[in-house]
Amino acid sequence: MPGLTRSRHRLTTALAVFGLLTTGAAVQATTAATPAHAATPHRILFDNAHAETAGNADWIISTSQPDPLGQNSSPSAETDWTGALSSWGVDLQKTGNYSLKTLPSGSSLAYGGSSSTDLSNFDTLVLPEPNTLFTTAEKTAIMTFVKNGGGLFMISDHTGADRNNDGYDAVEIFNDLMTNNSVDSTDPFGFSIDSLSISSDHPSAISDSTDPVLHGSFGTVTKSLIASGTTATLKPADNSSVKGLLYRTGYSGTTGAFFATSTFGSGRVAFWGDSSPVDDGTGQSGNKLYDGWNDSTATNAALALNATEWLSGASGSSGGGGGGSTCTAAQLLGNSGFESGATTWSASSGVITNSSGESPRSGSYYAWLNGYGVANTDTLSQAVSIPSGCTTATLSFYLHVDTAETTTSTAYDTLKVQVLNSSGTVLSTLATYSNLNAASGYTRRSFSLAGYAGQTVTLKFTGTEGSKLQTSFVIDDTALNVS
Repeated sequence: MPGLTRSRHRLTTALAVFGLLTTGAAVQATTAATPAHAATPHRILFDNAHAETAGNADWIISTSQPDPLGQNSSPSAETDWTGALSSWGVDLQKTGNYSLKTLPSGSSLAYGGSSSTDLSNFDTLVLPEPNTLFTTAEKTAIMTFVKNGGGLFMISDHTGADRNNDGYDAVEIFNDLMTNNSVDSTDPFGFSIDSLSISSDHPSAISDSTDPVLHGSFGTVTKSLIASGTTATLKPADNSSVKGLLYRTGYSGTTGAFFATSTFGSGRVAFWGDSSPVDDGTGQSGNKLYDGWNDSTATNAALALNATEWLSGASGSSGGGGGGSTCTAAQLLGNSGFESGATTWSASSGVITNSSGESPRSGSYYAWLNGYGVANTDTLSQAVSIPSGCTTATLSFYLHVDTAETTTSTAYDTLKVQVLNSSGTVLSTLATYSNLNAASGYTRRSFSLAGYAGQTVTLKFTGTEGSKLQTSFVIDDTALNVS
């Protein structure tokens, strides 16, 4: 039922000012879409020392190695760097939150040494379809890196994809890594890679709104694609943390997992069953490539980027050197139900109220944005620090929308839910609601913020109302639960 058009005088300005003083300063409104540089960029090493460019493969972010910035120091398009993974690299580089390097051909993976490409200097290692076996020393380095807090991204291909004709494909190489190493050969990650060659499919994501890989800051993942690939068999009895996120059509549970995640020691692991999804279709002259990155039938870019973000959060800035941070299960938002009035939150005057014009979901106070029937903007925000050791961080709130608008097709009035950094730059728009979402009662909304573990971010609601009919966005019982 539409609420009455409200008066501009709701809660006193003094209370709103007190709320600002409690949290420090109001967050600046911004429309910028590119995140500001992180204080400590996540450090990613892409492997090119194991025949990743053999045959038609071109699994590099740039021909400038180890530093892609040597090709273009400020890339804005995938063609600014050369390689079938250049879109992946450029998209990470543009955020300002990542430092990217490549282990060049002729090098070896090592951990604990003095080389600039030593794994101890990185947070995540990406292995994009290796085509030569890892040496004994390399396997020890990889496993120790992960055990001590590093992230490992394993991208396979179908069985028989032996691009350099040395007798080994990525399926065999990864299974050898997991079953024949000096650190832990007893199914350490809780899965094995299947010896399959699946010609085509569109694996679907499981339903899990809290998973940070499926619902990260780079977008929501719904489908991937197989253009000759394989799957994994999960073994939760060996590692209870293993989890299938996308499954081959007709499969679920422990079989047919096309994308899976796990943990080992203090580190994190991700597996993808085909290299085609991360192929952007561009590369060095003469290579036959497939543009899975931009394929409109899948959400491969979001999957790759969210997974990179999640993997990099395993060790923060420790470079896999000392284990991950701990996380105590908690609810992090202050004054989450608004019952302390205009404190803790920064809000437009009168937004936090106990007015009888709308109804709280619980208690006496709630947040009421807009509802005037004239052009106006209301904001509500709170800064919060998410511990780096937390693998789950779920923002939730209850939202009620009522409106006097009669249209069923035009969003005249909107409410944006956004994540900002400490400079006020928008990192992500989680959702946009409008007069079209009007309904009786409250509806619970939730989003994963696990990708921001280790960061202090600001959660911001911005309501914008047009100049004629009122729309009220009413919020209550917020929470940010971490574990």
